[in-house]
Amino acid sequence: MVNTSVEKFEQLGYEVMLSDLYGMKWKAVYDEHDFPQRVNGDRLSFIHESGNAYATQTQTADVLAEQQKLLAADAVILQFPLWWYSMPAILKGWIERVYAFGFAYGYQNGTNQFRFGEGILKGKRALVSVYAGGPQADYGPRGINGPIEQLLFPLTHGALFYPGMEVMPTHVIYSSTFIQPEQVEDEKRKWQERLEDLFTDAPIAYRAQNGGDYPDRHVLAADIDPHRTGITAHITD
Repeated sequence: MVNTSVEKFEQLGYEVMLSDLYGMKWKAVYDEHDFPQRVNGDRLSFIHESGNAYATQTQTADVLAEQQKLLAADAVILQFPLWWYSMPAILKGWIERVYAFGFAYGYQNGTNQFRFGEGILKGKRALVSVYAGGPQADYGPRGINGPIEQLLFPLTHGALFYPGMEVMPTHVIYSSTFIQPEQVEDEKRKWQERLEDLFTDAPIAYRAQNGGDYPDRHVLAADIDPHRTGITAHITD
């Protein structure tokens, strides 16, 4: 599917940048080795050390390279198998290390002012392509696993929309563990169609933090869908 993505985008005339985390042997653990020049050698504060490394241009080379890819991209696509209702640990580690303070959070002024619809990645599009082992029924509105968009809310809303990207509805291949050879070409065709419409399809209608729905930047206004709570309350009709 990744190869299909590259082939399709190149056919459309786009330049493609890949981050094959396993192939890169990406360091997934966020620890003291991410900060060559520590502010505090006694206590490791990821926020303070991350912010200092970003501000002083002392981040590790692998993190800097991934940040530069994000800044250069018009669209970001994450492709991964669903493991225990979430992304693989190596991808979570990529987010933790690349999303430095001052870059993806604490943007511009070190506060939460520019997030959820605003931020350093505003104007870019994001699309998640996930492969679930279970059948589609398991992820339906009343399915035993829960709706896929709600399972991935921490990623789509919390990691992609947070720094400003417009997030497209998730593309899912269900029962991927048991997919038959004759189904592969059909799934590739469906995926190519999604890629063709990446810049024209409507994104998930997440509510922007600074659009007026969150007067204190934390809680929805009392008069906005007062009977809705939880994840769906943060998506407009």
